[in-house]
Amino acid sequence: MSDAQAPHIPVLAAEAIAALAVAPGGLYLDGTFGAGGYTRLILAAGGRVLALDRDPGAIRDGAALVEASGGRLTLAQSRFSLMENAAREKGLGPFDGIVLDIGVSSMQLDEPERGFSFRFDGPLDMRMEKAGVSAADLVNELEEGALADLIYQFGEERASRRIARAIVAERAKAPILTTAELARIVARANPGRPIDIHPATRTFQALRIAVNEELDELARALQAAERLLRAGGRLAVVTFHSLEDRIVKQFFAARAGRGRAPSRLLPGEIAPPPPTFRLLAPQPVAPGAAECARNPRARSAKLRWAERNDAPAREPEER
Repeated sequence: MSDAQAPHIPVLAAEAIAALAVAPGGLYLDGTFGAGGYTRLILAAGGRVLALDRDPGAIRDGAALVEASGGRLTLAQSRFSLMENAAREKGLGPFDGIVLDIGVSSMQLDEPERGFSFRFDGPLDMRMEKAGVSAADLVNELEEGALADLIYQFGEERASRRIARAIVAERAKAPILTTAELARIVARANPGRPIDIHPATRTFQALRIAVNEELDELARALQAAERLLRAGGRLAVVTFHSLEDRIVKQFFAARAGRGRAPSRLLPGEIAPPPPTFRLLAPQPVAPGAAECARNPRARSAKLRWAERNDAPAREPEER
């Protein structure tokens, strides 16, 4: 497939592919296609892939890889929380492995017109699907208290109330419409030290998560993956901040049966459902120094993975 080479290598690529234990002829689902990094590695190992992405640009740009795959790659525009619908529509499943790389892609960050990054000046957008409520809508329309809560909850930003107050004061003069403008407002309200991350980092993260409903999407995707995997199939998830990692960690802990044993139940308590996953190695897996040096984005990455057993999948509400 030399005519369709990936523009970048995904974070923790070797570790994620090893966690999937890709076998020739096996069927895998890449829920976050992006530039196709994980998908290419699965194809190179002889696997077949259903790859999803909610970004229409990623689907468009993946057409060459579909053609070069010899029929082993099916590409569909879909949120990964809806992977069951996509698999049903394509007549594929159950799967031997599912991989998810959570958050914004490098291509989206590097396109100023998408508005994901304060490194470039562009429209304050952040919509992965290029539809729906934008970051500019939230910044200019939310009440101050709601905006502060959003920045604190999704950005873990301790200065959220000061930042929200500054945003509301500035938007009273004129709408805030660009990434550079918002970054300047946040930086003035919450100046950082030279050794710190940019003072707008957490605010931008919070807005992106809210615009794309990323945490709810992740929780639903993990449950969908549980239903789509065959016994012995692997689920591998790469996260980039603590909010995502906490959801994945808690999901695997619950599904692996970690916690109170049935013999220690109190009177009247009901035994929990049987475990649906096995954790096979110490978790999480972090990138090595060499990868972090090549790609600074990798520094916060964590990989967690587990193997599906033959217990019935839990109902959606059983979180």
